[in-house]
Amino acid sequence: MDDLDCTAEQKLKGAVSLLRDEAYQWWLTVREGTQADCMTWDFFKAFFQGKYVGASYVDARSKEFLNLVQGNKSVAEYEAEFLRLSRYARGIVATDYERCVWFEDGLRDELRVLIALQQERNFATLIEKAKIAEEVKRFERQNRDKDRGKNKRGFGSTGFSGGFQKRPRLDGPA
Repeated sequence: MDDLDCTAEQKLKGAVSLLRDEAYQWWLTVREGTQADCMTWDFFKAFFQGKYVGASYVDARSKEFLNLVQGNKSVAEYEAEFLRLSRYARGIVATDYERCVWFEDGLRDELRVLIALQQERNFATLIEKAKIAEEVKRFERQNRDKDRGKNKRGFGSTGFSGGFQKRPRLDGPA
C-alpha cells in the first residue's frame, strides 16, 4: 500500500477492505478500543504487523538484507531481491544515497569496479548503469570464448602441445 499514490486515509480504507474473517474481527476490536483521531495508516500498519508479522520474521528479513550480495544473480534479480528485503531495513536505506551505497557494495566485483568510480547516487540511474555494465561483461565473455574457439582451430584434438601438428592430406599420397 505504501507504494500506491493515494492518501493515508485511502490506504487505511483499502487495507481494511481486504481483511477477511479473523483479521477483520481483530480490526473491529482494535477500532472499537481506539480513539478515532488515532486511526491512521501508520497506526494500522504497526498494529497489523505486531499481530500478523512477528518480530522474528522481520528480524530475519533484516538480517537477510544485511547479508545480501549479487552472487550468481543477474542485476535485475539482485535488484528485485534488494527492493523486497530493503522494506525490512528502512532505517538503513532510508535515502537514495544509502540505497545506492548498499546496492553497489553487494554487486559482484567485476561490475562494482565499473560502477564505483562513477559515484552514482540516484538509485534508478545506478540500476541502469549496473545493467549496462553486466551486458558489457557478457559481451566480453562471449568474445573471449569465440577467440578461444578460433585459436583452437588448426591444432590437434588435444590442443596446442608445444608444436604444430600437421593434418594428413586427403587428396593425395600421405
